[in-house]
Amino acid sequence: MNINEAKVYFEKLSGIAFDIAFRSRILGKAKSVLLSVFKFIIIVGMSYIILGPVINIVCNSFFSGTDVYNPSVFMIPLNPTLENYRLAFSRLNYWSTLAYTMIYIVTLTLIQILICSMVGYGFARFEFPFKKLLFGCVIVTIVLPAHVIMLPLYQHFRRWDIFGIIEAITRDTVNLLSQETPMYLMTLFGSGLRSGLFIYIFRQFFRGLPKEIEEAAFIDGAGPWYTYFRIMLMNAMPAVISVGVFSMVWQYNDMFYAKLFSMPSSHILTFRLSTIQATIEFMDQIKDPMISQLAVYSGIILVLLPILIIYFVLQKYFVEGIERSGIVG
Repeated sequence: MNINEAKVYFEKLSGIAFDIAFRSRILGKAKSVLLSVFKFIIIVGMSYIILGPVINIVCNSFFSGTDVYNPSVFMIPLNPTLENYRLAFSRLNYWSTLAYTMIYIVTLTLIQILICSMVGYGFARFEFPFKKLLFGCVIVTIVLPAHVIMLPLYQHFRRWDIFGIIEAITRDTVNLLSQETPMYLMTLFGSGLRSGLFIYIFRQFFRGLPKEIEEAAFIDGAGPWYTYFRIMLMNAMPAVISVGVFSMVWQYNDMFYAKLFSMPSSHILTFRLSTIQATIEFMDQIKDPMISQLAVYSGIILVLLPILIIYFVLQKYFVEGIERSGIVG
């Protein structure tokens, strides 16, 4: 093979190699674009499924009576009004009900954080008899539906007693229904709403912290309680915030235990929302259910706002706590 033939041969090889590289590059870009389009369609579809009802409620909350029966109105009202919000605000007795509700759920949340973090720390760091069995019971409380134990819970707090002591002294038991006491007692003893999950979150988080932190504290003369409150709990702030957000949201939206224990419906915001339509039809003489439903939509938005604000403020710490708690692994 002479020099000219070699040049021609190498030029052909270079052209083939360039063509293959160019085609693979185009194919890679096409795959990347198709994958991006597919992801976009999936995200938009899921967002619409999740946010569609909320968007519909927000739009309907501004409808007037004429918009309801106008077939040309779909999402954007022709005669928007704030009357629905005024009516819902009044019938919910919003500020006083919200204040009572926030005090109720914040106190429950603080108790739940304290108790569940202590139990989670004990499972993560200490050895004691039947440790695995007891932690298995905690897992059972996570997977066991609350409806399974609703009747025993109702009977337990309907005829409340402590090892028969109260009945022996007074010849009768105590009825704790129609008040918030059952929820406070359950939360105080680590069996409140989703307490099993919160214990698991704290256990996983404390297991991820290095033991050298505690050993250094013990060498400096700190006891277990001081080490827990001043060192370990301070380092567990991401888990505390995550549990706090979870607890507040679930306590805020809880209707199961509120109805089971017959709590006063006028004090809890979400419970009061469930009766707002009947209240409006009775007090405001709005007998058209289509019109009274508009005020219900406005009430839903008013109930959603506080918890949304809490979530957006704590979103950064909430996500960090979920990543570090170990419940995703």
